[in-house]
Amino acid sequence: MHFALIHRDIHSRARAGVLKTGHGDVETPVFMPVGTQATVKTLSPRELSESQVQIILGNTYHLYLRPGDQLIREFGGLHQFMGWTGPILTDSGGYQVFSLQDLRKVEEGGVHFQSHLDGSKHKFTPQNVLEIQRNLGSDIMMVLDECTVFPATKNQALESMRLSMQWAKISREIFECTKPLYDHEQWLFGIVQGSIFFDLREQSARQLIEMQFPGYAIGGLAVGEPKDIMFSITGLCTDLLPVEKPRYLMGVGMPEDIIEAIDLGVDMFDCVIPTRNARNGTVFTWKGKLVIKAARFKRDQKPIDENCRCYTCQNFSRGYLRHLLNSSEILGLRLATLHNIHFYMDLVAEARKQILSSNYSTWKTKLIPEITTMIIN
Repeated sequence: MHFALIHRDIHSRARAGVLKTGHGDVETPVFMPVGTQATVKTLSPRELSESQVQIILGNTYHLYLRPGDQLIREFGGLHQFMGWTGPILTDSGGYQVFSLQDLRKVEEGGVHFQSHLDGSKHKFTPQNVLEIQRNLGSDIMMVLDECTVFPATKNQALESMRLSMQWAKISREIFECTKPLYDHEQWLFGIVQGSIFFDLREQSARQLIEMQFPGYAIGGLAVGEPKDIMFSITGLCTDLLPVEKPRYLMGVGMPEDIIEAIDLGVDMFDCVIPTRNARNGTVFTWKGKLVIKAARFKRDQKPIDENCRCYTCQNFSRGYLRHLLNSSEILGLRLATLHNIHFYMDLVAEARKQILSSNYSTWKTKLIPEITTMIIN
């Protein structure tokens, strides 16, 4: 993997780059749709490619439990298994274990947890999480970390961060001693932790920088903290992390939050928001959010967004999509998801365009009030 910084906006910290992987180049800023179980829900790989998706995210926790990383290895890795030819990033499963608070126990060596599927007992360690991701064959792997709960006392956050840094060091050492199983390189990102405490975040970032990871993620945010704190922590981290390496803000996915974080120097994003919201009947447009299942759209013959070039907007009306969703038709889920993914790809592509023209701050100031509006007609 190689990251080339192409341009930095002169009025903000926003930046445009190119991430080169064994499965193709990725232009940043980039949004990665979440393919939790080797699929971005309701969409095929061809539809993702046609929507200009460059890279997707797979989930180590879910793929380990079902169908199993060893089975995926038999298929030649995750790319072969799911028929996706572009780059893949896999997370470490740390967030999913974090969300299973009643089903897990954290200790120095790793995390004991019970499967949410059948209650079976398992353990994630820095070692086996890397082994699982080697079997999956993702282009970018993440270290095992503990996502600190919010709110947390400073002592709790310190202990959690200390453990994550210990695991990161072990992961880095193991990574250097093992080789990819397939014919492409894999790269390992470190994850900055420390909850909402600035000094802990700085300590975490500096320790990871000493370990010389090829890229860095900012974890433990969007877990309940106020947004102003989330952005303050993000800005602190991007100020500390190396300019020449990619920065990934994990799990942050509202359009306005992506735009703000790009302004702070973040390059990569992932979130389930565009796909989950679509399945629940909420779609995103350049003029704001639209709850398409609402009765007021029953006779609406306009597309979701008249300026959108996606297949959904080019062929179907709001009224038809409302009918499909309220009738629990699978096509409704697919069409709404297709539109939201297309919108997110257009959003980060336009952000890159504005960065390259050094007009990002002006564009952001005008855009955010528009995309945060709720469309009622």
